Amino acid sequence: MTSDRQTTPDWLKSLFAWGMAKANTTDNSAIKLHGDSSYETMAQLKQAFFTDLDGRVLEIGPGAGANLCYYPPNIHWIGIEPNPFMHSYLQEEAERLGLDNIELRLGSAERLDVEDNSIDVVVSTHVLCSVTDVATTLQEIVRVLKPDGRFLFIEHVAAECGTWTRRIQDGIEPVWKTIFDNCHPNRETGEILENVGFQSIDYQQFNLSFPIVSPHIAGVARKTTVEIKQFN
Repeated sequence: MTSDRQTTPDWLKSLFAWGMAKANTTDNSAIKLHGDSSYETMAQLKQAFFTDLDGRVLEIGPGAGANLCYYPPNIHWIGIEPNPFMHSYLQEEAERLGLDNIELRLGSAERLDVEDNSIDVVVSTHVLCSVTDVATTLQEIVRVLKPDGRFLFIEHVAAECGTWTRRIQDGIEPVWKTIFDNCHPNRETGEILENVGFQSIDYQQFNLSFPIVSPHIAGVARKTTVEIKQFN
């Protein structure tokens, strides 16, 4: 995939971080899920996904820490966040929640500063829409996961080709990604996810009321149970 990430000025990164921190106060119970979802609200979905995790949990692009309140307190949480202006908000949110076993690192999802086969669970919520290279990011996730490790994701994806929603997404993309830190509303993440080497992928699709970032997919991808070694 050709890189299209633009250099975002610091003032815009700072403003975006402030906005994300304010969004932490949003009641996810008010975000209704429509369609075939097993859950009625975003809060129910996140509670089902995140409250029973254990071990080493790596979250890519955690923003200002919107997911921290859903994690159990005994995990070893590692966050890799490329926007340095997010970090103070993340630390404040972790302190507010009493989470002390955390590591916060500056870096990108395309080159994770994490050892091979060392992570129990990787989490991504509304991040794959904005990375420079989705396939490379997913390959990195496969690399750092332990055998049988899980990748949990909640992502908005492109609407079906030919629909009015897809036409809107395609038309607004140039402006949208400039305002919202490289977010692509028309990215076909699901198709890429199915072609990077996970042993199994299970996800459901649902819609939100705001069509630009709808539909969504949410699910789990699992790494192979045995590490495959390559021999020359």
